[in-house]
Order: sequence, then C-alpha cells, then structure tokens
Amino acid sequence: MPSIEELRQTRIEKLKKLEAAGILAYPAKTKKTNSIDEALKSFDKVFGKLKNAVLAGRVMAIREHGKMIFLNIQDGTGKIQVLLKEDKLGPKGFEFFKDVFDIGDFIEIKGNLFKTKRGEKTIEAEDYKMLAKSLLPLPEKWHGLQDVEERLRKRYLDVVFNPEVKDMIVKRSVFWNSMREFLASKGFLEVETPVLETTPGGADARPFTTRHNAMDMDLYMRISMGELWQKRLMVAGFEKVFEIGRQFRNEGMDAEHLQDYTQMEFYWAYADYEQGMKFVEEMYKYVIKKTFGTLKFKIKGFDIDLDKKWEKYDYQSTIAKYTGVNIAEAGLPEIEKALKKIGIKYDKEGFNITRAIDNLWKYCRKNIAGPGFLINVPIIMEPLAKKMEKNPKLVQRFQVILAGSENGKGYSELNDPIDQAERFAKQQELRELGDEEAQRYDKDFIEALEHGMPPTCGFGVSERLFAFLMDKPARECQIFPLMRPK
Repeated sequence: MPSIEELRQTRIEKLKKLEAAGILAYPAKTKKTNSIDEALKSFDKVFGKLKNAVLAGRVMAIREHGKMIFLNIQDGTGKIQVLLKEDKLGPKGFEFFKDVFDIGDFIEIKGNLFKTKRGEKTIEAEDYKMLAKSLLPLPEKWHGLQDVEERLRKRYLDVVFNPEVKDMIVKRSVFWNSMREFLASKGFLEVETPVLETTPGGADARPFTTRHNAMDMDLYMRISMGELWQKRLMVAGFEKVFEIGRQFRNEGMDAEHLQDYTQMEFYWAYADYEQGMKFVEEMYKYVIKKTFGTLKFKIKGFDIDLDKKWEKYDYQSTIAKYTGVNIAEAGLPEIEKALKKIGIKYDKEGFNITRAIDNLWKYCRKNIAGPGFLINVPIIMEPLAKKMEKNPKLVQRFQVILAGSENGKGYSELNDPIDQAERFAKQQELRELGDEEAQRYDKDFIEALEHGMPPTCGFGVSERLFAFLMDKPARECQIFPLMRPK
C-alpha cells in the first residue's frame, strides 16, 4: 500500500496536469445555483426537477463502470449522486476527469436531475469544474480516524465522516443562541467586558498570565464572564445585562473541566436568589427544549427529567447524609479524616477548611441526579454572595445540580462594600498561605460598591451544561479543543 507521501506526490502530479492544461486548480468563483439539499427537495416539487442546475461539493466516492462514472458529492447541506457519461462529456473530457480527479477534491457539476431505475436521485453531468484539488487523501484511504486524540486534532476530518459531530456543532450554536434569545426577550442587554485584567476576579480559580508589551505590564486572562465588571454596570444604573464569551482557568483537565471555554453570566438588579432560581429553571427548560427537542435525558447513568419538580438540596444536611460529617461543628482534622476514609485525594499545598469542605461536597454531589438547586452554603465558601438575613453564617447562593455535578451558579450579590472588603481581605490571607484559587483583593471594585449598587441577582453557566446534555466529555463538545502539539 502506498505511503501518505507517495499518495500526496501522485496528487501533486495531477495538479501539474491541471496547470499544464491551463485549468485553475483553486479558482475563486463557482457558478453554483443550488445547495444539494435544495436540489434533492426539487424532486418532490409538483412541477418537476431542476434543469441546468449547478451543484458543488466534495467528492466522497468514485465508482467506474465502463464508459460511466458515478460519484457521491456532499456539501454542507447533504449528499447526492453524480453520473458522468463519456457520450455526454466526450472522450477527452471523460478521460481527463479520470486522470486528475480524486476522492476529496471539491468539484462543480452542471447538469440535469433525474432518478435512476433504482430510484436514486442523481445529477447527470453536462460539464464539470475543479474547485479545489486535495493533495492528501481522506482518512478512509489510509488508517482512518479511529483514535480519539487524532479525531480531536483533525476535527475538520472528523466532521466530514461523522454526521453526529456536525450535529453536535449545530446544537452547540443553537444552545448559546437560544440562551441569548431568551435573555433578550426578558429585557437583558448583551454587553462585553475585558478579557485582559489587572486583577482577575469573580471566581475561585488560578488565572493565566500574559504580557502587555505596549503598556509594559503583566496581565491576567479573565476567570469569570466579567462578574465584577457587570456589577459595575449595576452601579452605573443598568438593570439587566449579560455576556456570553470565553474565559480561562489555568487548572487541571478532566471530563468536566476545561481551561478555555464559553460561559454566560447575567446580572439582574432588584432581584434576589429566590427569583433567580425560578428564572434559571425557566431559562434552562427553554434553551434545552429548543436545542434538543426534549427535556428527558440519560446522563452519566442518571435518568433526568427537567420537566419534573426541581428539588432543593441543603448543603450541610446533604454532606452529613453521605459522609456523617457535621460541617458546622467539624474542624479541619476531622474533615481530613473523613476525606481519607472515603478515599478522596487532594493537594495539601495551601489546603484549608474551605477546600476540605468543598472536597466533601464534591464527593456527595455524585449521588444526586437532579434537577434541583443546592442552597444554604456556608459563608466561608462564597466571598461574593449576600448573607442570609436569618442566618448570617450562610449565604444566598444556589447551584443547579444535574447528573451528579454543578451546572450553573448564582446568588444574591454582595453589595455591602464593607462586608465585601472584609471578605476580600480574608481571601487574600488564604492566598498568602498558599491557596492559589483564593480571590484577590480588588480595591477598584470596592470603590465602585461604595458608590452604591442595588440588590442584584447574578448567575453563570458554562458549556459544561451542554456537554452534560450531550452526555460526552467536555473536550469532545468543543469544536477545536486545545491539543498538545505532536
């Protein structure tokens, strides 16, 4: 079997033949009149089929039968059979096609549509034109794309051969656009906030750093969807804003976590977390039904029905139920003992009671199918949320729980500048003790709060939700995931 390089060299020779014949191998224009989907649908019209149609697409198969050649070509809308006949194209044109065209080439076909005796919809070529000569064979000509890493690395080929990948990309677009549509219909204004920041904020995460040469200073890539910036817009007098964009976290990789991913966050003035829960449930149902056409899913072994009543899960009692630990009274040694007992490994660098409790919760959440909301979280777990008025040890935070994981978080935003400053200071202390995910003290944001911010509900959800609904690892649900170079 010829090597890839030998096959490439053969195609280079065919490219030279095109050039010698004065034919452009990569012309800029095509006279395409219809998509393949439109051509196929024309067969069902009352007044007959398209005449003198010009279709274009990639050659996916070539079958020779004496003085006839059958092709399959596909564009972004569908696939159709092409018939080339020697008596129609002439001996010279027929032989030239056989001599220079390969599977993988992009081609333009002019002709009339008809059905074969077997009923297959076909276009009979009166003329053809090269649109782009492929120099490398498609995977089926050599070893295929069986390896997951190779499929992700060469996603453009994965899409060509796997319709479900193309369908995923389409669904991904519908997912975010329907969320945008829902928010806009509720009066939310889409905004853009900085990607490069001097102080990364809005989340507990390790940021990526970069260099701004013109300003001669180091910057951070944002770790939230402009949370502290969108809150400044609340200070400015806007009442409903949202942003959909990319954010970056320099953390570990697994099936649920990415370092470069899409997130949506909204901020809603004069609303609290209880209103937020109702709103988010409505939004999820709208977006998911529009994207997938159903509210019933099987995800990670759980049967999920988003149309049923959404439960409320109490943070403290849920942890007690699955681990026996009362986090309101337990100290760090007791929690570490419990983590060891249930087999949870963790990084001891910068480890503290906040991280210890979080590790307990992450173990417990795997047992919860959802859909529902996690509530009543201790204040030490959330530096940006309002305290409960009846129990100041807890905060007004909610998280969407689905298939054993968190798929969205919101809260009544903390708008007391003195309280916020104190919590930032405590976070900064944790950073100085080695917790790289603790939040930084943002003096400018505190100053903005001191000018006054109305009661506000904020909420964010990442593309993890989409991956969960697809029941696939998050990386496989990105169009072009980050890959280590070969």
